[in-house]
Amino acid sequence: MTALANIPDQLLPLAVPIAELTPYYRNPRTGDLPAITESLTVNGQYRAVVVNKGTHTGRPNEILAGNHTVAAAQQLGWEQIAATWVDVDDQAAARIVVVDNRTNDLAGYDTALLAEVLSEIPDLGGTGYDRESVDRLLDDTSLPETLELTSDGAGTGAAATVDYLQWGYLQWQSKRVRITAEEVEALDAIYTKFVDDTNSDMGFGWHVLQQAHQEGAA
Repeated sequence: MTALANIPDQLLPLAVPIAELTPYYRNPRTGDLPAITESLTVNGQYRAVVVNKGTHTGRPNEILAGNHTVAAAQQLGWEQIAATWVDVDDQAAARIVVVDNRTNDLAGYDTALLAEVLSEIPDLGGTGYDRESVDRLLDDTSLPETLELTSDGAGTGAAATVDYLQWGYLQWQSKRVRITAEEVEALDAIYTKFVDDTNSDMGFGWHVLQQAHQEGAA
């Protein structure tokens, strides 16, 4: 397989033979090759690697940014990859290698937004995340701040909204549904009876589903 089918048209003019490139001679970064390989398989190459011509270092065609991308492409059998070129000395080459890795380390996430974006992707292939990791993100995401709404004096408005947002939620896979105080109490009563009857909470979810179906049918 060549890389040409996996390189977008805009990057094709930058394609070079992988066999002509060499890894940075002392790259301190350890990459996740399986994740990068999956990304290349699903997404193709979406940005060029950076290669130093080597006029000033004596190491021609040395990869400064994208060493693991090139290694993953080689594993996939690619023969070419898109690259941009610089021609810098040893110190500048080292700075580029270090800062390319360090800026990723320093970056953070808006966890709630990340979880929301991932939840909207039907197939997580090529994202570096799986369903379990998305579920963990959702578990770590706090409920929204309470909303300050004007009460109409009839049990709605600000007080009702506080109850609605603060009591809890139900979650399965990437879906999260807020539940009220009354719903929490009802679920707790069902759970307590189920555990008392069975001496275990195994199968509680199925029990709730079955009960809901039976009540709906009735």
